[in-house]
Amino acid sequence: MDGKKFGMLLIGISLLIAFITWSFNTALSGIVAATCDHGLTCTMWSTIEFQTHTSIAIIVAVLTLGIYFLIYGEKSTPKKDYSKILKTMKSDERTIFETVIKSNGAIFQSEIVEETGFSKVKVTRALDRLEGQGVIERRRRGMTNVIVLKED
Repeated sequence: MDGKKFGMLLIGISLLIAFITWSFNTALSGIVAATCDHGLTCTMWSTIEFQTHTSIAIIVAVLTLGIYFLIYGEKSTPKKDYSKILKTMKSDERTIFETVIKSNGAIFQSEIVEETGFSKVKVTRALDRLEGQGVIERRRRGMTNVIVLKED
């Protein structure tokens, strides 16, 4: 989850806490007013006041964190411009490279074979050329490879 979504989640949680606190205090105040014979000197009123201040402090803290993450949260990294690289590639290399890009930069080699319809040999040779150009990297995972976009 990126920082902005997390910030929105925290803001939502703080609003939920505020609603629960308001509901609880309203109900509790009604109960204390109906049952306490001491008036405003009843110790229950100070308990409600303490609970309210504690809840407000928690709400402000969670809301502040939410706003912080919303403003300064992790932003998705800009996509690298592959247009120049794509122009120099052969059509099969371009198809395979675009498949890796569409899969958010990581895909199993077997999935490339399935998605492109190319033979295993053709995919392997194209990946060899792409790896030689320094645009992808093959990482061994058990009996297969994971193809990832190479970071600069």
